[in-house]
Amino acid sequence: MTFADLGLGDAVLKALREVGYETPSAIQAATIPTLLAGRDVVGMAQTGTGKTAAFALPIIDRLDVSQKTPQALVLAPTRELALQVCEAFEKYAGHLKGVHVLPVYGGQGYGVQLSALRRGVHIVVGTPGRIIDHLEKGTLDLSELKYLVLDEADEMLKMGFAEDVETILAETPDTKQVALFSATMPATIRRISQQYLNDPEEITVKAKTQTSANISQRYLVVQWQQKMDALTRFLEVENFDGMIVFGRTKSVTEEIAEKLRARGYSSAAINGDIAQPQREKTVNQLKSGKLDILVATDVAARGLDVERISHVVNFDIPTDAESYVHRIGRTGRAGRTGDAISFVTPRERGLVRMIERATRQELTEVPLPSVDEVNVTRLARFDDRITAALAETERIESFRDIVAHYVRNHDVPEADVAAALAVVAQGDQRLLLEPDPEPARRPERRDSGDRGASRFDRDDRGERPDRPDRAARRPREGMATYRIAVGRRQRVEPRQIVGALANEGGLRRDDFGAIQIRPDFSLVELPADLSPETLERLSTTRISGQLIDLRPDAGGPSRRHDGGTDRGFRRDDRRGNDRRPDDRPRKPRHGSSDR
Repeated sequence: MTFADLGLGDAVLKALREVGYETPSAIQAATIPTLLAGRDVVGMAQTGTGKTAAFALPIIDRLDVSQKTPQALVLAPTRELALQVCEAFEKYAGHLKGVHVLPVYGGQGYGVQLSALRRGVHIVVGTPGRIIDHLEKGTLDLSELKYLVLDEADEMLKMGFAEDVETILAETPDTKQVALFSATMPATIRRISQQYLNDPEEITVKAKTQTSANISQRYLVVQWQQKMDALTRFLEVENFDGMIVFGRTKSVTEEIAEKLRARGYSSAAINGDIAQPQREKTVNQLKSGKLDILVATDVAARGLDVERISHVVNFDIPTDAESYVHRIGRTGRAGRTGDAISFVTPRERGLVRMIERATRQELTEVPLPSVDEVNVTRLARFDDRITAALAETERIESFRDIVAHYVRNHDVPEADVAAALAVVAQGDQRLLLEPDPEPARRPERRDSGDRGASRFDRDDRGERPDRPDRAARRPREGMATYRIAVGRRQRVEPRQIVGALANEGGLRRDDFGAIQIRPDFSLVELPADLSPETLERLSTTRISGQLIDLRPDAGGPSRRHDGGTDRGFRRDDRRGNDRRPDDRPRKPRHGSSDR
């Protein structure tokens, strides 16, 4: 079946050919002929099925351009969806002269909307709250309305617009044609359809899965504090065009966007705190290619339809399947392929199973891209830069003479000169990643003559406590002791500290000395000559979700005047006496009730 078979006019068909639409989706094939015949419709369809075209094409096909009062009103739950629907109408009406479409939503000044309404508009697309405002002010005339669409009606009810929707329906002519679209059919929507629609035809599009088969769905099990490194590695090895990264909170989106910009990626965050003009500007930059990565919350991204989106990353996996479907539905639209990657902490594995059951589609577990994979990609891109430069023959000729002059005067092989020029081009940034650091291991200290040595093997939490004199030890030459604001209460381990600091600070395994984990902080030996830039990056690093606030250790209140540490003494709450760890009775190693 083609769009021509549905009864649409030549002007609309020409616009569809220009935007690349060839065959109608299931909801379009069932809905368009019914609406063209003048019947009301209740459409049950998930997001991303093409329902916007299903109601927009019949409206445009029958539009009377000579009528200056609004002929069609589309209600949408969010301003993002309203803008998306407006863009669709304008695209489909590309070969009809004089069609005016007006988005009406909160956050935009009334002046622009009032001016457009006075000049005359044919189609109004808006959120219920702002439509009610115009009706109360008498600035929106719906007396000659012919078509009314309720888009994502279930979402409007969830957002508390039920009363506004019914008020708007009551203000419109009884002769209008109504199309209601919803992913679900709760009792309230069923009642509205029975009360305000005239013998509607119910059209249900059932898919085998709720998610598009065009979307590759993968997930990676990763610790929370390793997510940023995991995202960076995926960005290096994935061939993506545009990307949306979803975070659970506003602060997370801003932090991700900032760290991506620091790593050289073109990224920006949108969330509920971003003003509407800035949101629109950011989305337009994403569409035009000036921005590659959008970091967003669920609400901010609802209704986004950008053809460039090839990848969706769930930096924080959603806790319900519906949000997951909405998120990954931002890619793989209109027959295109897409990729969805979710970062899952070990405790969140159950969410993956829940999503698989709800969507009836399996998610593929993948490993973190290795250092070798990242380096292969970096070398390939470096090769491409060289190849592109070699294509500029005129500039190559001029520089060839300069290189030859240097070789003659300094007696240096051309290969060394080329390597030196590569160093100049690369700057301070490393071209290749170093191998992942292994966790720093402290040598066991056992003295056969010390009968109490075994008492330092493990404490009652299963960890190795510091000896009373260990805090007073001096770091080895060239090293300094730094304090970080995470400790045993955050359940950190040496390997987590090494991994986080190595990734954020570009440190190697040899750069780490002793690591001491205390109840509320930890002490780490690092090179004494760390640059201010490295210290700044490390101070904003997070481990177990908490800023580590790395700084040189100056002793502080946690050190005792005798050089011991707060771990060197322990309070016996029953007797009020201070005593050393080796004075307390040894607890059983197996079968203890407090394990």
